[in-house]
Amino acid sequence: MRQYGMLIALALIVVLFQIWTDGTLLLPNNVSNLIQQNGYILILAIGMMIVIIAGHIDLSVGSLVAFVGAMSAVMIVNHDVPWGLALVLCLLIGAVAGAWQGFFIAYVGIPSFIVTLAGMLLFRGLTQIVLEGKSIAPFPNGFQNIAKGFIPEMGPYTQYHNPTLLLGLATIAFLLVREWRDRKRQLAYELDVLPTGLWVTKLVAMTAAVVAFTLTLASFHGVPVVMLIMCGLLLGLGYVMRNAVVGRHIYALGGNSAAAKLSGVKDRRVTFLVFVNMGVLAALAGCVYAARLNAGTPQAGLNFELEAIAAAFIGGASMSGGVGTVMGAVIGGLVLGVLNNGMSLVGIGTDYQQVIKGLVLLAAVGFDIWNKRRVGR
Repeated sequence: MRQYGMLIALALIVVLFQIWTDGTLLLPNNVSNLIQQNGYILILAIGMMIVIIAGHIDLSVGSLVAFVGAMSAVMIVNHDVPWGLALVLCLLIGAVAGAWQGFFIAYVGIPSFIVTLAGMLLFRGLTQIVLEGKSIAPFPNGFQNIAKGFIPEMGPYTQYHNPTLLLGLATIAFLLVREWRDRKRQLAYELDVLPTGLWVTKLVAMTAAVVAFTLTLASFHGVPVVMLIMCGLLLGLGYVMRNAVVGRHIYALGGNSAAAKLSGVKDRRVTFLVFVNMGVLAALAGCVYAARLNAGTPQAGLNFELEAIAAAFIGGASMSGGVGTVMGAVIGGLVLGVLNNGMSLVGIGTDYQQVIKGLVLLAAVGFDIWNKRRVGR
């Protein structure tokens, strides 16, 4: 239930709004818009999931998004810095901001709630100072394409976007090989596995979902650039959390900090790296958001930290830490994104949207608590 419950819930929400909107939700242009609209929140949710797994919280990411967006505007628009160089410098700013907060949390011992609350105020104030209370625009097309662009078309005319079709085939091959290897490894260690019939059904369902999604994107402009960024983060950080030593140490710290320290986990260094990673991802989200707005604005990033935290908990994170996956953060973010998009399409006001999203978050955390009590019995 923990692994597949929210994925099933996402599928049900999609089906509900697809019927409710008379098919508008899954139109190719709306699917592309849905990805681009929520790209920066998904990036933040991935970082926030890792922070929560480690047993911490970060309230500063929304303000850091605004500050980095402001710095990108000042560098690119006001000082004509090439946008590629400005992007690298913005990521470095995010890393420094994350390291600054991580130092106080890991080495000074101040709780993450207090440090990041201070960071939220600090970065919001710096944004106002840098922008002098006004928006700076416009960005060059190359920078805007980070959030609004698509991968270029190549090859012969086929009525579909050829590179997207190739990426879809590669994704199917990757998923099938990974599932086969995982099953083979589990059998080698005599672990419980799905019955063969259910496993094959799972593979067929995965393949069908990827094919449908690929054809939807390929019938429009193809894969958005921001989706490539998210997929890269999903694969890279997903591998780190599943297979790398530092990923296992993060889970160990969140699950039982005292036991992890006694086992030799360097808790200060791991905590420091978690917040550096969060700073870099917040900076990346800030660049993506600024590119989508085509401006650096003082009001950027408002409540983004709440959206990211909600996405992480909806995606399976636990309040006590030590539980969650990078994929779960993406699923949680997509649940919020589909809810936002679907409710807007059917004309539900933003006030009621906030109520519904609050109830969804409460239900997700309530399910986590109920599941723990059930397992405990």
